[in-house]
Amino acid sequence: MAQPIEADRMVAEIRKLSESFHDIKTEIGKIIVGQEDVIDQVLVTILSGGHCLILGVPGLAKTLLVRCLGDVMNLGFSRIQFTPDLMPSDITGTEVLDEEVGSGKRILRFVKGPIFTNILLADEINRTPPKTQAALLEAMQERHVTSGGLEFNLPAPFFVLATQNPIEQEGTYPLPEAQLDRFMFLVRMDYPGRDEEIQILGQTTSNRDVKLKHIINGPKIIELQKIVRDIPVSEHVLAYAADIVRMSRPGYAESPEFIRKNLNYGAGPRAGQYLILAAKAWAGLNGRINVCCEDVRRSVQSVLFHRISCNFHAAGEGIGASDIIEKLIKTVPEPKK
Repeated sequence: MAQPIEADRMVAEIRKLSESFHDIKTEIGKIIVGQEDVIDQVLVTILSGGHCLILGVPGLAKTLLVRCLGDVMNLGFSRIQFTPDLMPSDITGTEVLDEEVGSGKRILRFVKGPIFTNILLADEINRTPPKTQAALLEAMQERHVTSGGLEFNLPAPFFVLATQNPIEQEGTYPLPEAQLDRFMFLVRMDYPGRDEEIQILGQTTSNRDVKLKHIINGPKIIELQKIVRDIPVSEHVLAYAADIVRMSRPGYAESPEFIRKNLNYGAGPRAGQYLILAAKAWAGLNGRINVCCEDVRRSVQSVLFHRISCNFHAAGEGIGASDIIEKLIKTVPEPKK
């Protein structure tokens, strides 16, 4: 484990992190009404260097939220509308045959696709077949694209913020498990409250033109990500995150009975990594240099929801992934210090 930076400097860095977080939220709030928990989770994902999948029915401002983030963070932004006829090359890029001026020699040249940006909005990602969805796998994990045996690095920072319609809707394809596992969080976006909806109606039906300010830029975000990773975590908290992930696996001997009865499979080690990174980010955003188990619990739903699979028994009993995770949180005790 890397040695934490000096305490005084860490306190100053955490203050900087918390202030930036507050400024970004305030600016986004000029356009996005409510949805504070969703905004918090998306920002935690970005500060942790992960990718986020936003689930919700059409019309909840999922796309608008991502666009606002791109504006406020002054980052390169690309939007891909995922459709059934979208091809992998429409995302990553393609090789074209060029003729060299003078010699007449023909050469292959790689033309970069829209994935070569800082924030990629994969809009309605589950409306395209798995073959095209898989075009994102290498980029999301390795931060580069391979074409013709050559690697092309993506800009830094790089985030995929994808929106997804509920699976029950027409014309959707379930995301493969490998694709889902690349997303740090699955954030569920719900309908606004009554007062919020009235405010939305008032703002969106008038001649209101809001220009968002650039709060931070790419190098600043990379700096904040380093601050998050520098926050120290005790063995006690590491063990708690590991226990939650391990207890989610039905094949694990110490897993609770309700896990073995209702799940096909549980979460892998990547879930534990994301729980710790998210816990560090939550602590930092709240101005603390100490990470506690409550910081871990805050992200368990978003990290595990798309990493566990309910079986037929759970479906027959009307038990969903969210119910199982909630029971798991209550079941797994904090390790003794």
